[in-house]
Amino acid sequence: MARGKKFIFVPGPTNVPERILRAMAVEQEDPRRPDAPAFNLPLLAGLKNIFRTKTGTSFIFPSSGTGGWEAALVNCLDTGDHVLACRFGQFSLLWCKMAEDHQLQTTILDEEWGAPANPDRIYAALNEDRSHSIKAVFVVHNETTTGVTSDIAAVRRAMDAAQHPALLFVDGVSSIGSIDFRMDEWGVDLAITGSQKGFMLPAGLSFVGVSEKAMAIVRGRAEGQKNSRHAPHSYFDFNAMLARNVEGYFPYTFPTPLLYGLREALAMIEEEGLDNVIARHQFLASGVRAAVAAWGLKLCAQSHACESNTISAVMVPDGIDGTKIAHRAYNRYNCSLGLGLNRLAGKLFRIGHLGELNEMMVMVALSASEMAMLDCGVKITPGSGLAAAINHFRTKA
Repeated sequence: MARGKKFIFVPGPTNVPERILRAMAVEQEDPRRPDAPAFNLPLLAGLKNIFRTKTGTSFIFPSSGTGGWEAALVNCLDTGDHVLACRFGQFSLLWCKMAEDHQLQTTILDEEWGAPANPDRIYAALNEDRSHSIKAVFVVHNETTTGVTSDIAAVRRAMDAAQHPALLFVDGVSSIGSIDFRMDEWGVDLAITGSQKGFMLPAGLSFVGVSEKAMAIVRGRAEGQKNSRHAPHSYFDFNAMLARNVEGYFPYTFPTPLLYGLREALAMIEEEGLDNVIARHQFLASGVRAAVAAWGLKLCAQSHACESNTISAVMVPDGIDGTKIAHRAYNRYNCSLGLGLNRLAGKLFRIGHLGELNEMMVMVALSASEMAMLDCGVKITPGSGLAAAINHFRTKA
């Protein structure tokens, strides 16, 4: 058995800081205790700051980010509704599948895996929809399969140019809290994220930001202004959640330790400053990209403009199995790297660089990657990526 610390550099779950681990070491508490609102209400307010919304509503659900997807769908859309979805990686693929599973009429805009969502194609599809049958547009902000970040502001501009009233649903699971995200400024109606990535927590909580426009639809459905095509929902009901949230409570039992961890995570982000958190992720990602270039390898992302600041998907040479590289890093060097998923299986490995992270931690990921690649027959110069990252990281005063 390997000794020493196990390192995790997948795009989620991410490292949980000791400070948050200590904060979660609490006894169970009565969720209906009189002082619960004083604890719970600041959590909901703090999430609004991370979403960067002043007018929206934030929700917490005890679920993974997938639960956040479902909450967005069932509260704002009805069975048979028409949606436009961008698909360019495994997670956007799964979100499209969920839409189809909920019997939504789903028009899919496929892009190459390595490309971002295309605002021009979104504009064209919406501009052709003269009857405004499309009720929502789905975009994954940061596709962790490929290490690609889409331009959500450009998507909003495309929607506005088409003068289309569709809601904008954005999966920000691996971006919100780590990559610049502006819910109000970009006109995002439903923003979904999870606890296990930029929030530095274990998996188990999903966070959903809902615009005033979307909440008006939610309220209208509750008042019976729509017909019986409502998608059935109870656990993820925004109205039921909001009715208790305004009083500082939740409609069912929550995992108390995770809420304590969330309070500590929000405090850590506030202390560093959200803009500084975002800048740190950009700086560390640039160091990883410098290493990849020094290895003579390429990222899956098709352009520098769409390269993710939280995950780098490193393409491996022909004849090399990326899965074996990730397995070698884990089995020999005690370091978890991300695998290639679906059509990219074996073609790449992924380095997650988000959450609780600094330069020295990134160097661990790069060291394990170099050694595993050399062991698996990738012809790189030992230390080349490390040297490039060192030179980059030393540029910071």
